[in-house]
Amino acid sequence: MMMGSLKDEILPFTAMVMVEIAEVGMVTLSKAALTTGMSNSVFVVYYNSLGTFILFLYFLFQSHRSRRPLTFTLLCRFFLIGLLGIFLVQNLSLIGIKYSSPTLATAMGNLIPGFTFLLAVTFRMEKLARSRRSSQAKIIGTIVSITGAFIVTLYKGQPIVKVSSFNNSSFELPLLQKSNWVLGGLFFTFTCLSSATWSIVQAATLKEYPEKMTLVFFSCLFGTIQCAVFSLIAERNINAWILNSGIQVIATIYSAIFVTAFRSSIIAWCLQKKGPVYVALFKPLSTAIAVVMAMMFLGETPHLGGLIGAAIIALGFYTVMWGKAKEKDITAGNMCSLESSTEHTPLIQSN
Repeated sequence: MMMGSLKDEILPFTAMVMVEIAEVGMVTLSKAALTTGMSNSVFVVYYNSLGTFILFLYFLFQSHRSRRPLTFTLLCRFFLIGLLGIFLVQNLSLIGIKYSSPTLATAMGNLIPGFTFLLAVTFRMEKLARSRRSSQAKIIGTIVSITGAFIVTLYKGQPIVKVSSFNNSSFELPLLQKSNWVLGGLFFTFTCLSSATWSIVQAATLKEYPEKMTLVFFSCLFGTIQCAVFSLIAERNINAWILNSGIQVIATIYSAIFVTAFRSSIIAWCLQKKGPVYVALFKPLSTAIAVVMAMMFLGETPHLGGLIGAAIIALGFYTVMWGKAKEKDITAGNMCSLESSTEHTPLIQSN
């Protein structure tokens, strides 16, 4: 019993850490690809098409399993999940990265727990009692995290230390263009809101239709089709559809495997087991990973505003985590009291 409970905690935790590492790797590689002149809309279409093909092969391999029948309502849900999680999140995110940096992308990603928490409370997927310290901690932590994200966006500050990228790397990056920090932050804010809504809708759909891989495949398929239609309208230059460098090919293949296929599947599994707020709370971890990767591979210089904002975000994150842990203890205590009361009831009745 105890080993099973420990396994239920360790596996989702490890899976979400791997997801954040994979996602930061994609953000860093995509920044490198975009700086070589690759179109962000074309990039989204290419890696989602390849990723959806990988999911399709797995879907065919699992076709012998008996699945619940698909309805028109479910297909509409899958279309909406694809719109939120593939079309909006990925396109807006890549536009934001193009204007700013991977570090800002992951720092702003810390808004996702706050937005997800607010939406989960609104749709009664998360309990909230204002008189309890656990609920107060979650509210305060959410506000603090959002404040930290705005500091990262609006205040860049002085550079902390000058870092240069490795000269002996397998690919050379051109000089980074001057970032438009505020505009990039605005795109990331809409990205975070779309991502939080995507988690809520996906978690609610999985309760009604628990076939995770079916949901992941069809939502990725619909999202890829949406991106393709948009890109064909937005990108008229035929040369933009040609991959001109090694880093563009590497970024496309990496994103297809580790973002579209791996990340989507793992997140669906964790959403089903732990819920949307648990999944969203791992976003602050990506900030530290992104800073290290951006320094190592992009030669990005860390700034004071990012450091202060990240510290405030981390404080808010751990405040929310403390509130959730406290809430879990209260629930466990109530369950123990209920069991104890049930055990004594037969004795009272016999007396």
